[in-house]
Amino acid sequence: MELLQSIFSALILLTAFMLLLQTRIFSMITTFLWQSLLLALITFCQAYKLNAPELYISATMTICLKAIFVPILLKYFVRRLNIRHKVAVINHPFLLLIFAAGLVLFCYHLIRPLQAVSWVGSSNVIAVAMAVMLLGMLLLITHRKAICHVIGFMSMENGIFFGALVATNGMPMTVELGVAFDVLIAAILFGIFFLHLRSSIDSLDVDQMNLLREDVE
Repeated sequence: MELLQSIFSALILLTAFMLLLQTRIFSMITTFLWQSLLLALITFCQAYKLNAPELYISATMTICLKAIFVPILLKYFVRRLNIRHKVAVINHPFLLLIFAAGLVLFCYHLIRPLQAVSWVGSSNVIAVAMAVMLLGMLLLITHRKAICHVIGFMSMENGIFFGALVATNGMPMTVELGVAFDVLIAAILFGIFFLHLRSSIDSLDVDQMNLLREDVE
């Protein structure tokens, strides 16, 4: 079970790297879908390992919300807003990849003190969870389209959920329901924001908002 958890963790980290390097919006949404499915599989593994029925519910909610509802909603808005398939131009992908790898190494260095703590049995997995969070933040910084920022935000949330799941051996169901509800509301609000932004400045590029601010000044 530990080996299976490590494999799924490595695949989740791989999807975080793939999100950074994607230049097409549908490929980015599909990658996020696979990341969410892997997170659900790890939750199923934790549920079986700990004999915790509430984690089965949590895994099912992850599949329904993050692997089905959110990708369908994002693809709907992509078609509704007629967004071009290519959403990002990465000028220096190699440097971006090197920086992302540096963030992963930083996370592994950061959790080294936890290896001496007896109750932490999966410190490497916690490092992966932290790396997924930081790579999601890097996606927010390096991509200019608003819809990419939404995917980066959701990827960060996946990393937070993953870390909490491993570190606490399963969060209370009330907390998980609250997180799921927040993600649902955030996805809907982001969609409304897309529509309003497109109707206001005819673009989903956040740099256009900076130019608008400069014009106002």
